[in-house]
Amino acid sequence: MHANLRLSVVIPCYNEEDGVREVIGRMPKAVDEIVVVDNNCTDRTAEVARSLGAVVVAVKTPGYGAAYKGGLKAATGDVIITLDGDGTYPPEDIPRLVDILVEKRWDFLSASRFPLVDPKAMGFTNRLGNWVLTAAAMVLFFKPIRDSQSGMWVFKRSLLEKLKLTSDGMPFSQEIKLEALLRGFRFGEAHIPYGARIGEVKLQKWRDGWLNLSFLVTKRFGGS
Repeated sequence: MHANLRLSVVIPCYNEEDGVREVIGRMPKAVDEIVVVDNNCTDRTAEVARSLGAVVVAVKTPGYGAAYKGGLKAATGDVIITLDGDGTYPPEDIPRLVDILVEKRWDFLSASRFPLVDPKAMGFTNRLGNWVLTAAAMVLFFKPIRDSQSGMWVFKRSLLEKLKLTSDGMPFSQEIKLEALLRGFRFGEAHIPYGARIGEVKLQKWRDGWLNLSFLVTKRFGGS
C-alpha cells in the first residue's frame, strides 16, 4: 500500500528465470501484489516467481501484448505498474512514480528512459529504432510522447475497461499509451534510470521495429 492505494505490479516473462529473481528481490515493500505472466516459459521462471511470493498467470498465446492482457486482467490493485522481467526497469522507483501520478492527478504515467543514465544500457540501433517509432507516433497522432516504446507504466486499473487494446505483440506498448491519450485520459511521462539486461535478448530488432511501425500506420488510418 502506498498513498492509500493498493499497488499491483505486472511482469510479462518468457524465460526470465535469473532476471525475475532479481526484479522481485528489488521490489519495494509498498507493492501489494506481483503478477508474473508465464508466456510459454521453458525454464524455471514460474517456479522462481512463485517461490518469491508472486502470483503466476499462464498465458499460452505467444507475444508481449498477449502476455500483458492476461496479466492485467489478473491484477487487483487500485494502481497497476508494469515492468520487464529482465532487470532493465527500476522497481525501486515505483513509490516515486506513484507519487507523481497522484500529485499531478494523472490517470496514466509512462516512464521515459531518455536521456539514458547509462548509455551502455541500450545499443545504437535500439536507440535509433526508439527514436523513429516515437517520432512516427507523434507525427501520426499529434500527441506528445518522449518514449513510445517504454515498458514501464503506472496507471489506474479503472482505465482498462475503457481502452481498446488489440495487439498481441510488441506494438502493445505503444498502443496502450496512444489509447490513453486518444481517449482523453490525463497522461504524463517521468524519467527513470534504465539498466543493462539480465539474460538473453528476446527482441528481434528489425522484425519488431517494422511490426511496430506498420501497427502505427494501421491504427491511424485503419480506424482501429
